[in-house]
Amino acid sequence: MSDILVVLAAVLIDYRIGDPHGWPHPIIAIGHTIKGYEKLVRKLRLDNRFGGMLLWLLTVMTVIGSLTLILEGAKVIHPYLNKGITLYFLFAAMAATSLKTEVSKVTTALAKGDLQEGRNFLSWLVGRDTESLTEEEVIKGAIETAAENTIDGILAPLFFIIIGLIIGYPVQLVFLYKTVNTLDSMVGYIQEPYKRVGFVSAKVDDLFNLIPARIGSFLMLLAGGILGLDLHNGRKIWRRDRLNHKSPNAGYPESAIAGLLDIQLGGTHTYFGEVLEKPTIGDPIRAAKLQDISNTCRVMYMSEFIMLMMGIVLLLLLK
Repeated sequence: MSDILVVLAAVLIDYRIGDPHGWPHPIIAIGHTIKGYEKLVRKLRLDNRFGGMLLWLLTVMTVIGSLTLILEGAKVIHPYLNKGITLYFLFAAMAATSLKTEVSKVTTALAKGDLQEGRNFLSWLVGRDTESLTEEEVIKGAIETAAENTIDGILAPLFFIIIGLIIGYPVQLVFLYKTVNTLDSMVGYIQEPYKRVGFVSAKVDDLFNLIPARIGSFLMLLAGGILGLDLHNGRKIWRRDRLNHKSPNAGYPESAIAGLLDIQLGGTHTYFGEVLEKPTIGDPIRAAKLQDISNTCRVMYMSEFIMLMMGIVLLLLLK
């Protein structure tokens, strides 16, 4: 029962307060760790795949080693301190409310007619160049971010928390995933200067997301159906277009959302000044509109609820 309470508490705290401004956050520390090791690797002139592997190993060993020391040290002081720190880290691994907050900034800017501000807010969320995007392209960018991060920021962490609770190491397992995901976000680009040094980080992140992306996109379809979105088209586009992405995983949630909303996502974008041709996902049944960003967030929350309930049932069955 304590496992069920801790995962419930982590999700509810994230839902209520998200990431309060000014609070220390483990992902910031992980980001600084990555930057430090990246500088070391480049200083050693190991800006190649071997250097990328070294960067990955050093970062993961540092993060998991530090977390284990903190948790074991807290356990020595008092078991309740260990439980409190465990709850904090699990809550910090979830990002539903912060994701909704960030994409809502794009919605707010566009709603008041400030396209440039919408582009600026989107630039904090995506790797593509946003300076010349149209309003609809900005909307689509926010939708794609919310869809992909429904897996990366919510469903995958929850998946690894549940598996971690089963094997007894929830914090270490979920932050192994978060570290892998942060490495990919920071260095896992196919453009220079990251093409070689970020290769390992990108491929390992693909591996870690294989199962969550597939389970999660199915739950997103189920969530969309519950919310009254176009489930029939969602299934159709998911089956047809889920592989229409250079990532082996990102196309799964994006195709689910594109189908549920009856819009088209994907296509060619510019990254670091380099044009990257990408296939489209979904059919342009209608133009994307601001409400679609909100609907994507509704799908996010509903699919999180469904996975949470599934996790609780699994934990109960294994007791």
